[in-house]
Amino acid sequence: MPLPKLLARVNKRTFNKMEIKKGVRPTLTHVGRKSGMEYKVPLDAHAVAGGYIFILMYGADSDWVRNILVAGTARLTIDGKEIDLVSPRVINTEAAWAQLPTTAKAPPGFAKVTEYLQMDTCS
Repeated sequence: MPLPKLLARVNKRTFNKMEIKKGVRPTLTHVGRKSGMEYKVPLDAHAVAGGYIFILMYGADSDWVRNILVAGTARLTIDGKEIDLVSPRVINTEAAWAQLPTTAKAPPGFAKVTEYLQMDTCS
């Protein structure tokens, strides 16, 4: 089971806003599936062949993940560059770590992360 949803809500309302304001972390921009509004989520983006993998600390049923899966696209801002991403899919731990660079840090064991989001860059 991923981290508790209560922690996700606290992150969303406080820490995420601070991280976005700092402008240091990669940010994934997506459109809400119900509201149509644009949202930003700061998170680690791990480059892999043909795209990126994101560790889903709160699981695949998080709003931002569901939004991206429905929309089929998102935009990653990393190191001042914007990258359009497509073909979102949830993958398991084995598939993710087979692709992730050796420098990628594994989530803490207590988080029990078993789902990852993989997206491809637009050609």
